[in-house]
Amino acid sequence: MLPPRLKKSVIDNPKKLANLIDLVNLPSTLREFVGQSQISRLGCFMRVWSYIKTNKLQDPQNKNFVICDDKLKSILLGKSKVDLAELPSLIKLHFPKEPK
Repeated sequence: MLPPRLKKSVIDNPKKLANLIDLVNLPSTLREFVGQSQISRLGCFMRVWSYIKTNKLQDPQNKNFVICDDKLKSILLGKSKVDLAELPSLIKLHFPKEPK
């Protein structure tokens, strides 16, 4: 069951969902982090989020920020602190552009 907002988005533009769930060949830096050669953008985000939660990398004072360790820095453009809102866009940079 999809949330209503996502459901409307998928109905209006089914390519949007396909871009999230299609398997993509990963570049080497992301491949080393994820441990797979192919993964969807959504699956990749879930792996990164799981890594953040497992290693307790959220800022204790402000949970909206992630304090990056060396492994996470390698895929997030070398940033030491990342806002959760910009995390999907930083991950998206590793995936090929969608054809128009």
